[in-house]
Amino acid sequence: MTDEIPLSWLFAALAAMLLGSGFFSMSETCMMSLNRYRLRHLIKQGSRGARLAGALLAKTEELLAFILAGNTAINAATTVLVLEICRRLFGEGEYVLALATTAASLCILIFAEILPKVFGARFAERIALAASYVLYPLVNFVITKIVMWIINAMVRVILKVLGIKPVVEGAHQLSMEEMRTLVLEGGQFIPKKHQNIMANLFDLENMTVDDTMTPRSLIEGVDVQDSIEDVRNTLATAHHTRLIVYDDDLSNVVGIVHMRKVLNASRKEPLSMDTLKEICREPYFVPEGTGLLAQLTQFQENQRRMALVVDEYGEIKGLVTLQDILEEIVGEFTSQSPMNTGLYRKQDDGSVMVEGSCPLRVLNRKLGYQFPLDGPKTINGLLLELLEDIPEPGVTVKIADVAIEIMQVQDKMVKVVRLPPRQ
Repeated sequence: MTDEIPLSWLFAALAAMLLGSGFFSMSETCMMSLNRYRLRHLIKQGSRGARLAGALLAKTEELLAFILAGNTAINAATTVLVLEICRRLFGEGEYVLALATTAASLCILIFAEILPKVFGARFAERIALAASYVLYPLVNFVITKIVMWIINAMVRVILKVLGIKPVVEGAHQLSMEEMRTLVLEGGQFIPKKHQNIMANLFDLENMTVDDTMTPRSLIEGVDVQDSIEDVRNTLATAHHTRLIVYDDDLSNVVGIVHMRKVLNASRKEPLSMDTLKEICREPYFVPEGTGLLAQLTQFQENQRRMALVVDEYGEIKGLVTLQDILEEIVGEFTSQSPMNTGLYRKQDDGSVMVEGSCPLRVLNRKLGYQFPLDGPKTINGLLLELLEDIPEPGVTVKIADVAIEIMQVQDKMVKVVRLPPRQ
């Protein structure tokens, strides 16, 4: 019967089968390589091909079963067809069988597997959206669904016997670190500045108010025990728009005063101490260890811009502002605050003189050092933790490949250190 079929028809059928097998191989590769987030974006944009591809990928088991079943059937038919062509051309014999097997393997491997899968991986999105127009009706054909249901039922039984659970939808959600890697490797699709901002947002997840607060020793405030003239001078030379008002000691906070209210109160008559207390706003306290993201939300909900950080005993440790958190996200703002200008000084030889109270995060961000941030928050704390003693001036300690020379020690703390020039 087959001898009556012209040889040219057999070659045409072989080409058609290789094309069909190649289509299934290419479809499998491009569908599995398709960027799911890009696909969701295209679906929102109204792409019909993206909707069909999304519907197919929503039933991955059925899609793969159909593709593999179709590919297997076509490849089996291709092998038989190549054997018949070789028999027609070279006759009977064992060597003909070996030749047919080799020829069929090469044809399937090159034209139905390697080349289609290379193209599928290279042009995944373009091919997947086009292929979905063909695959969707085939997968959802009544007879196909019945056959695939039987095959999938058999597969599920085998998986159950082996104790393997099927993949649950949403089981492969990205973690924070994976999201950060995705952003940093966004390349040309995400501008560098936007990459930095989004990466900083991910870092915020692991940061607390302790990491960015102004230490207690550097808090700028007004003491109501001072004379009214001293208070006015302090207000006139203040570096901030909001100041802490306290009674004799920072532990006794009266309130927080805004410079705008001070100016308004001074319009009609000179500022008095009673007026200063009246225009103060009630202080806002937050516990140490509060996450920066949580604190950002609390600032928004409470309509506040400044909070005093207290420890478990109620003692004030520092001060955190809305600007501090925003700077962790978008970078430093222009500021004349002594917190930003007096913590370190660059020398002519390239070295840096650093105050012991300088936060390690500031040195890492502004000067490019790589000091560890999972322990002490300041250069003084880092040195004291490592040495477990109050060091003498002149001692040099190497931390994170940086030789830190202790220049001055005062009041049981490292006051000033010298950092070598950056290589």
